[in-house]
Amino acid sequence: MILVFGSINVDLIVPVPHLPVPGETVLGSDYTIAPGGKGANQALAARRAGSDVTMIGAVGQDVFAEAALSLLRQDGVELSHLAVSDRPTGCATITVDPAGENMIAVAPGANRSAAAAQVPDSLLGPKTVIVLQREVPIAENAMLIRRARRRGACIVLSLAPAGPIAPARLEDIDFLIANEVEAPTLGGNLATIARQLRQGLVVTRGAAGATALTAAGEIIVPAYKIDPLDTTGAGDTFAGVFAAGIDQGLALELALRHASAAAALACLAVGAQPVMPSRAAIDAAVVKLQA
Repeated sequence: MILVFGSINVDLIVPVPHLPVPGETVLGSDYTIAPGGKGANQALAARRAGSDVTMIGAVGQDVFAEAALSLLRQDGVELSHLAVSDRPTGCATITVDPAGENMIAVAPGANRSAAAAQVPDSLLGPKTVIVLQREVPIAENAMLIRRARRRGACIVLSLAPAGPIAPARLEDIDFLIANEVEAPTLGGNLATIARQLRQGLVVTRGAAGATALTAAGEIIVPAYKIDPLDTTGAGDTFAGVFAAGIDQGLALELALRHASAAAALACLAVGAQPVMPSRAAIDAAVVKLQA
């Protein structure tokens, strides 16, 4: 079982002819509203990859709350431990250019109210994979990591947005996932950092695939080749599907291949959650990736 503790947002997506520079106004085409947030994205990705998933976080008492939860409900993610905050539901504004590159600004809102105390001890144990990101208070992440470690859960932390791990400890985390921009913010040699983790450091490299650094050495997997339309949510898809692979007992290299293929498939249409692939689509892409 996967337990995701993290952010829940709505995304306002604006296609633009080019990404704006400071001080520039760019006219785009019609915007769309879609559910998002790194935590919710990863929860949905893991669910579509075939795992049982519980999402724990916070939403507001506004019209955006139900929109933010709509696909999680539709796909059968367990939501009974959510909190309702006086703050507004989190919101991200996303501009996307014709090459699929994006710029994102996030208003955390209710995500600042997410608390580790929402997670009952009964959900923490050796059969649980805990998935976290950094769009909720890092002190709450740290408290949950300490509790989960004492109970033997597997802990996967996505270093997104980039920032310090403290007050959590590297030695309490099984897998740390970072992209090639986020990874250098850890400071120091990545192989040395990987050895401090319980299982390893996973670095995603976009079209160049992904690398896992472990005590046993490196595992490198390629990316599934596509022409991207929108890269929004690709990293979250990778993290969620990777966690699902660990939850389902896949070997590390195969879990990485599933995650890499899924991340590419998530770039074939505009948005994050609506275009996250099914397990069948992921399996088909992995076969081609291995060919």
